[in-house]
Amino acid sequence: MTGPTFPHLFRPLQVGSRTLRNRVVSAGHDTVMVHDGRVTDQLVAYHEARAAGGAGLIVVQVAGVHPTAKYTSHVLMADTDDCIPGYRRLAEAGHAHGCAVFGQLFHGGREIMESEDGSLPVALAPSAVPTERFHVIPRAMPVPLVQEVVAGFGTAAGRLERAGLDGAELIASHGYLLAQFLNPRVNLRDDEYGGSEENRLRFVRECIAAVRAATSPDFVLGLRISVDEIGVDGLAVDETLSALARLDAAGGLDYLSVVAGSSATLAGSVHIVPPMSEPAAYTAPLAARVKAVVGVPVMVAGRINQPHEAEQVIASGQADACGMVRAMICDPLLAAKAQSGRAEEIRACIGCNQACIGHFHAGYPISCIQYPEAGRELVYGVRARASSARDVMVVGGGPAGLKAAAVAAERGHRVTLYEAGRRVGGQALLAQALPGRAEFGGLVTNLEGEAVRAGARILTGVAVDAARVAAEAPDVVLVATGARPRRPPLETTDDPVVLDVWQVLGGAEVPSGRVVVADFRCDWVGLGVADHLARMGRKVTLAVDGYMAGQRIQQYVRDTMTTSALRAGVEVLPLVRIVGADDDTVYLQHVLTGEPVLLPASALVLAQGHLPDDTLLHHLIPGARAPSFTSMEVPVPSDSGAGTPVSAPAGRGAPAGTQGPEVHGIGDVLSPRTAEEAVLDALRVATLL
Repeated sequence: MTGPTFPHLFRPLQVGSRTLRNRVVSAGHDTVMVHDGRVTDQLVAYHEARAAGGAGLIVVQVAGVHPTAKYTSHVLMADTDDCIPGYRRLAEAGHAHGCAVFGQLFHGGREIMESEDGSLPVALAPSAVPTERFHVIPRAMPVPLVQEVVAGFGTAAGRLERAGLDGAELIASHGYLLAQFLNPRVNLRDDEYGGSEENRLRFVRECIAAVRAATSPDFVLGLRISVDEIGVDGLAVDETLSALARLDAAGGLDYLSVVAGSSATLAGSVHIVPPMSEPAAYTAPLAARVKAVVGVPVMVAGRINQPHEAEQVIASGQADACGMVRAMICDPLLAAKAQSGRAEEIRACIGCNQACIGHFHAGYPISCIQYPEAGRELVYGVRARASSARDVMVVGGGPAGLKAAAVAAERGHRVTLYEAGRRVGGQALLAQALPGRAEFGGLVTNLEGEAVRAGARILTGVAVDAARVAAEAPDVVLVATGARPRRPPLETTDDPVVLDVWQVLGGAEVPSGRVVVADFRCDWVGLGVADHLARMGRKVTLAVDGYMAGQRIQQYVRDTMTTSALRAGVEVLPLVRIVGADDDTVYLQHVLTGEPVLLPASALVLAQGHLPDDTLLHHLIPGARAPSFTSMEVPVPSDSGAGTPVSAPAGRGAPAGTQGPEVHGIGDVLSPRTAEEAVLDALRVATLL
């Protein structure tokens, strides 16, 4: 079936022996939903949601082909027959919805992130060339080990085919082992696997041959590669194109999957999961250059978040299919919505990187700040209707309030959301005003649209107090009144200019001269406002109460924002806390030595976090000076698929047998955190109403 708006995107694509129903690809990505190297119920449910949502192809995350390929403690492994039952379940789940399923065959070489027990593993590479990002000095692989790993690629592919998968993808992307052999600055060997371009290609050629020898002619084989590794000593575009032309001419590959970046450097690793500062579909021109030198289909991934972006890439001939990983983490129904003419309902990824790659780097299952159901399909995969409809009053139109309104209304409740301001959105409206963060406002657009489509009524410019609640007499009140800027006690003399971030972004006048931004949380707020002020022409020192600016945010976002701030002229001073200010000096203290640090400044801007705006919550919970907490029993996924309870605190009042509405606090009104926790709080509470 061809969609009415996206004729190229929903045209079938022949890849080897398989016909994909469309060109929407959930490209390979780690999920942290693996246990002891094996597929779990959680992983099957996660991928099945995207297959059911209309994806044409799912490429399952990397799987190690050899015991030395364990680059994280939660990597999927395909080096023994024990992997076959789990892979079979993945294949069956995808095929049940008409979706093809491929696996990825992987060895990271010198790119080692962690080990199973905390000790440093032996990293391998073609040569003993260090990696800058993880500071690893690898061991040069002896020829017998090289050949053993080659054989591992073949036997792993055979297991995937026996499990029922349709194909496999060799990973030569992001500076991993196959790419290391191709790179003349990493491969310094003088034997048959190094030196000339032909010798550097030998390892990849042998891996292709090993897979072909271990599988049937119908088994699809692709190669994923970073055409430009974008970093010091990385593979350059011309080198990659030459290698791909040679490999294509030799045969054996059914398709190529194009990305950019490298795990080996900080600058290159940003492009593994590019944040919102990168343009949409920015890797498509690289795919076009590959298409010009090969004859097999070419897939591309890299910030392709919307179906119209994918349609344009394919229609222009730059690629034949588009990997839309985060787009389908955020909305697993993306393909089905686009094909049925409901593209305006798609929950667009904003590239924040917080709960997807951010969770991965922290060792937790991936999810999405806008759609916390992702990765939690065993618990929240089906939105059950409430047994009886109730009148639900949501107070506050930030991310927590909007998500709660959407979920409660979807479940059949009568929902009215009250927002005191003229617009819903809460702190997200401030976040989008920072340099490179405009896309964050999409969070508000998406959540508001979901709430309205679900039937929630939204009233803006309406403040709510306890009297208003009593007059409305709802069955349930969800208090999502958020937070306000925190101002710590400061020693001040001579009437210094002291502003908070909200005032700066609201247009408050900031005097010329040097401005000190005192950053307590070490997140995107202080870093972003420092960049903002520097672009206004101010001299800015970002004084960080931590080891580095952006310490608490995902690496790729931190590195991108730090680059922008440094280029704007921001100076960063780490390991200091704010003490006070006068009319021309800001007083700081070193957090380790306790020594005073004085900076000349015309103004002090506070990025000191937030305090709950919880007055209404206190009024609605009689006798409580702080929110009353109860444990809400919420099932979470387990390997067996059965739910086990977890305590999710929510401010809650009006226990059974008392008069008045049931009251819950959600989001920052309980404890100031981030949009991710606000939306997750809302999902948990609204699911139980």
